[in-house]
Amino acid sequence: MILNETSYFGKGAITNIVPEIKKRCYKKVVVVTDKGLIDFKVAAKVTDLLDEATISYTIYDGIVPNPTVQNVKDGVAFVKDSNAEAIIAIGGGSPIDTAKAIGIILTNPEFSDVLSLEGTAATQNPSLPILAIPTTSGTAAEVTINYVITDEKSHRKFVCVDPNDIPLVAFIDSDMMMGMPKTLAASTGMDAMTHAIEGFITKGAWELTDMLHLKAIEIIGRSLRDSVNEQQAAREEMALGQYIAGMGFSNVGLGLVHGMAHPLSAWYNIPHGIACAALLPTVMKFNKDFTGEKYREIGKALQIDGIDTMSIEEARAAACTAIDQLSKDVGIPATISELGVKSEDIAKIAEDAFKDVCTPGNPRDASVSEIIELYQSLM
Repeated sequence: MILNETSYFGKGAITNIVPEIKKRCYKKVVVVTDKGLIDFKVAAKVTDLLDEATISYTIYDGIVPNPTVQNVKDGVAFVKDSNAEAIIAIGGGSPIDTAKAIGIILTNPEFSDVLSLEGTAATQNPSLPILAIPTTSGTAAEVTINYVITDEKSHRKFVCVDPNDIPLVAFIDSDMMMGMPKTLAASTGMDAMTHAIEGFITKGAWELTDMLHLKAIEIIGRSLRDSVNEQQAAREEMALGQYIAGMGFSNVGLGLVHGMAHPLSAWYNIPHGIACAALLPTVMKFNKDFTGEKYREIGKALQIDGIDTMSIEEARAAACTAIDQLSKDVGIPATISELGVKSEDIAKIAEDAFKDVCTPGNPRDASVSEIIELYQSLM
């Protein structure tokens, strides 16, 4: 198991950032975030602490949703010029993923083209130290060894898996997540549920990660609706649930939902969480006959009445129905055509999904033609 060296949890967790910086003797840091988090004063919750402690920092706020190769290259140049000793990544998956790529390239400059980081690149050195502060309850980027970058020239997302990129310290603070609008809380929350379910049924799953994923399903299942309705206690639970899911899937992989979601984001700039959420119920049904008793365990975690006495077919159907209902309750689009997907693109998108690094982990092998059918069923 590969996890952060240190993590802090709960309301006010970010107050530990100054002691962590001082303990590690960092004299200069770079804050990697996006302009929205600057404009809405979310990042200021952290930079105010740095100001009070007279810690020197600069800000790179050029991150966009679905960060690109150019984003990373610009960030590498910025951090290099700053002479920073560490990166503070503030945001959802986009800033933290970008920070991972930046940090890896700074210590492994032979990968400066960014594209060569795809898959399991043979980096030799740990990333420039990253202190990660998530502002959404979904991606778990602060605890995973994965990050995703978009190659804007080929309209393709690629996944990088590297134990050297994991943030050194994570601060999971619900105060940082209270600014999420309802739609973002819903989409990132369903992304977290996707991580938990796919990690639980992936081919690489084993007992230790099963334990983590089932607890994550339980927490997310009971908290997501209230989190979307902006209840802080629920957002704190979601922050924990998504982190636990990340602890699991980072070590065993994912499956077809992510394999199919990545090209949707690359082609249409659809937010990753929304793409995953729209696909999850349908792909769960596709996988159900290849999961043994695991859907019954999912049903237990979701507290479905009578799940213990159902036949396996009934239990699988009940688990799928429960996730479908959760997705509807938090307002996830029921079709991908609502997200701008075009029928004439599906064949090419399906080829990209088939080649995605997450797809082989799916419990049921899927051909390109089957992936096309799944996309078409959601139009």
